Amino acid sequence: MIGIYLCDDEEAVRHQIQTALEWRIFVENYDMKVVCSVANVQELLAASEGERCGIYFLDVELKDKEWDGFRLGQELRRRDPHGTLVYITSYGDLVWRTFQYHLEAFDYIIKVPEQIGPSVSKCLSEIHLRLLAERQDPAEMLTLRTGETVRHVLLRDVIFFETASIPHHVLLHTSNSRMDFLGSLNELEIRLGNRFVRTHRAYLVAMDKIETVDLKRNKLWAGGHECLLSRAGKTELRKRMGGSQ
Repeated sequence: MIGIYLCDDEEAVRHQIQTALEWRIFVENYDMKVVCSVANVQELLAASEGERCGIYFLDVELKDKEWDGFRLGQELRRRDPHGTLVYITSYGDLVWRTFQYHLEAFDYIIKVPEQIGPSVSKCLSEIHLRLLAERQDPAEMLTLRTGETVRHVLLRDVIFFETASIPHHVLLHTSNSRMDFLGSLNELEIRLGNRFVRTHRAYLVAMDKIETVDLKRNKLWAGGHECLLSRAGKTELRKRMGGSQ
């Protein structure tokens, strides 16, 4: 089980973050637990002693004469080199200081009351995906950048890719999400091999997600989605399916 440690000296904020974390853990059944939620640095350090690969949510502006969130992050990084640091701050322009302290922070959460809960929930989901990716065979994962966020997607969850309306962008479709990222179908086709088939110049579809093929209407359905089928796509599908279509 992965331990989560929270240090923020604003009780209302700390309660809001802890609630969001525990709810996300419950809903998603993550193998995680909020071990410590405190205002005091020494309490957090004592509680996290011996932790490996922990997750730490740290307030930047701690009301402590000796410690701020960055110094605390340094100490936690020394103790737990593979831990995940997330900073909570009232100011969005403090990001540069993580470089000053030679820290790698996973995310920054701004203290806007109505946004804290959703931001924390999304952050924990992203951390879970990253940890999952680290345990997977790299060949089974697709790493991509959406905006300023690096995402790790299990290839088994991908239904199809299609060209986006924005030049040089691709849309990735899973059963419950759609992601826009910089890339090309040509590169993906080469990289992903026979698990995906180019059914059309604008579509790259997972072979195991194809449900129905309509050769007359030049369409197919994969994971409940309609995709286009070109002449070259028909030829390739026939070849892959042993001429059965």
